[in-house]
Amino acid sequence: MSHYPKTPGFSGTLRPLRFEGDIHDLEIEGEVPPQLFGTFHRVHPDAQFPPLFESDQFFNGDGLISLFRFRGGKIDFRQRYAQTDKWKLERRAERALFGAYRNPLTDDPCVAGKIRGTANTNVIVHAGQLFALKEDSPALLMDPLSLETKGYTDFGGKMRGQTFCAHPKIDPVSGNMCAFGYASKGLLTRDCTYMELSPHGDLLQETWFEAPYYCMMHDFGVTEDYAVFHIVPIVGSWDRLKAGLPHFGFDTSLPVYLGVLPRRGEARAMRWFKSPTLFASHVMNAFNDGTKVHFDIPVAKNNMFPFFPDVRGTPFNPVEAMSFLTRWTVDVASPGDSFEKSERLTDLFGEFPRIDDRYATQAHHHGWLLVSDLQKPFEGPGGRASGLVMNSLAHVDYVSGKQTTWWAGPQTLVQESCFVPRTPNAAEGDGYLIAVADNVVTNYSELLMFDARRLGEGPCARAKLPLRLRPGLHGNWADASRLPA
Repeated sequence: MSHYPKTPGFSGTLRPLRFEGDIHDLEIEGEVPPQLFGTFHRVHPDAQFPPLFESDQFFNGDGLISLFRFRGGKIDFRQRYAQTDKWKLERRAERALFGAYRNPLTDDPCVAGKIRGTANTNVIVHAGQLFALKEDSPALLMDPLSLETKGYTDFGGKMRGQTFCAHPKIDPVSGNMCAFGYASKGLLTRDCTYMELSPHGDLLQETWFEAPYYCMMHDFGVTEDYAVFHIVPIVGSWDRLKAGLPHFGFDTSLPVYLGVLPRRGEARAMRWFKSPTLFASHVMNAFNDGTKVHFDIPVAKNNMFPFFPDVRGTPFNPVEAMSFLTRWTVDVASPGDSFEKSERLTDLFGEFPRIDDRYATQAHHHGWLLVSDLQKPFEGPGGRASGLVMNSLAHVDYVSGKQTTWWAGPQTLVQESCFVPRTPNAAEGDGYLIAVADNVVTNYSELLMFDARRLGEGPCARAKLPLRLRPGLHGNWADASRLPA
């Protein structure tokens, strides 16, 4: 009999869902554009069994994959667990066997040496496969339509690193998937790899390099010529794991680095640029103009993750945790190691930035992000795992400088958005923005659709679910042409 702890990570708005099932032809309010045929996959952490430790992280749950399949004005819903090695071992035992978040020292001895990945962070279609991803393990492959799990892959033995990132990018010109791994030679190591996979899923390259220090390398940027890595002091160590502390902590004594690696060069050509301590996680986009590299990312003055506390015990500062979209510029031809420029782009407190992915690696004119509007009322019992109340969506027009926002209302929190082109050849930003919204009072979720350039007008369609999904992390759209027949 399952009994989940009454701790904040497993109760209230974060209580486990554990639902697997199918809903044919969701109830729609408004009109779903009939020309859209494709899939929106998203994932959230959802522990199938009560954790070994009541204080366990929200991010340690098993990956539960949601599929919204668009077909000529209708939407079907399917949800299945990613059946990782961890999931299978625990399902067989009918109890949790793996311990605290990214701490193998806390596992049941019977699973020593097994892959601890949960595939709970991102899902993206490439080469006809659904990649279910968690950055501490290899990529897990699934069928994008049935959601049947196929298993971990090392790409025919070509991948020598042990990990595959949570935020790969698809180069719209070559069709390659650009990815990386950190802790590539084992837990807490500084070894990293940069990889590119062909449109058919073949591993084309694996370039090894070393980070200045071990940290959480959650995302990165790719330009036409470079792969760009931000090193932010969310650090870990064996001493922390032995002491039973959270895997990561924020260390304000360390600088931030920006590493720029030529995509078609060798690791020895990598340049490292340095900045005073700050916090940055998700990347909107990166592009280069010759040797000048531009990197757009929400930046906060201090730690944004209260669940990964300051290593010296400094109390969490919610004001300094507010992040604002910022552009970093460096010049790989310059002799120094300083940023050429750091420019704030908006006055919106936001995160989870997105673009029209057809313009990844290129200069982008449109961007979207989740926003926490502190001026709006909130009637819910609690926010996200971070404590943030992400209650709005925003559109940023980089050409005009105009910012447009839409507020979800006093009872609703919004999950990460995703852009869907109106047609395959539509102009940049001409399409729809989709996002799951959760009413935390009525306990129902719905998939919202907006005209992406007219966000302030509100949703043009709502696909209603008869349940509330757990807060998700990331998701992506795949046009029908990228799916198996």
